[in-house]
Amino acid sequence: MKNKQLRLLIAMVVTACALGGLVGCAELESSNTKSLLSAAGFRVRTPETPAQKELYAALAPHHVQRATVKGKVFYLYKDEKAGVAYVGHEAEYQHYKELAIQQRVAQDYYMAAEMNSMYAYRWYGAWGPRGMYW
Repeated sequence: MKNKQLRLLIAMVVTACALGGLVGCAELESSNTKSLLSAAGFRVRTPETPAQKELYAALAPHHVQRATVKGKVFYLYKDEKAGVAYVGHEAEYQHYKELAIQQRVAQDYYMAAEMNSMYAYRWYGAWGPRGMYW
């Protein structure tokens, strides 16, 4: 009985550490955002004109931001490390939001399934055929 509880505790700690590492790692999050932006149709652009360089310098890194230039609305994501910006219009931005929501739902579903399997194992282990009450 104690052996099963110990294994369950270790599994929970390892899972929590792995999830904490993924959530806390800004580089992975940045890479994920760039992948979603590319999938949504954002284009990678290097600032070339003085106006583009000025706009790029004013952007906060690692955040999708809205900008209006000459009456046109753009969505920009600054990748300081690469020195580029991901640029899209309203349609690409809406597609990006949909992809991000779908990914979040999939992650939540995966987490729920993992938790269900852990609790099912715990329940079966304590009360099942090999448990101490049978």
